[in-house]
Amino acid sequence: MRLGHYVALIDWAERALGDAFVAVADAHAEEHEVRRTSLRFARECEQTAGQLEPFRSRYTADVGASSPPLPGQRLGGPRPGPLGLLRDLHELAVMVAECEVGWTVLAQGASGARDRELLDVCERCRSATAIQGKWLETQLRQAAPQALVVTR
Repeated sequence: MRLGHYVALIDWAERALGDAFVAVADAHAEEHEVRRTSLRFARECEQTAGQLEPFRSRYTADVGASSPPLPGQRLGGPRPGPLGLLRDLHELAVMVAECEVGWTVLAQGASGARDRELLDVCERCRSATAIQGKWLETQLRQAAPQALVVTR
């Protein structure tokens, strides 16, 4: 069984996402909605990762060598200005999408292992991650015209 690998991967990805939300909130403090919501999502990411703790010990023998980070699990910014905000939101959206896919994969593994407790956590956390993705999509739609057309 290799569930421990994905438990560790998702734990790492959620924590990296939380750190990225904090960095974007700090870099774009003048964007009040972005700051407020990013800080809320950062707290959610930390809580989400915490929900995996019982499964880290349950599946610890499955982990083996530490896995490399997912390709999109880094924030190249934060960057200043409207174009910087757009790029930062774009990278957050990629990180959220990777977390969402990870939750889906882990849920399938939990289902196969008949681990109802882990499956419930996966479903709850995937749903929260999907909400983050929807919010980012809305922010991207709002920021793109300003950054790409209006500003110089």
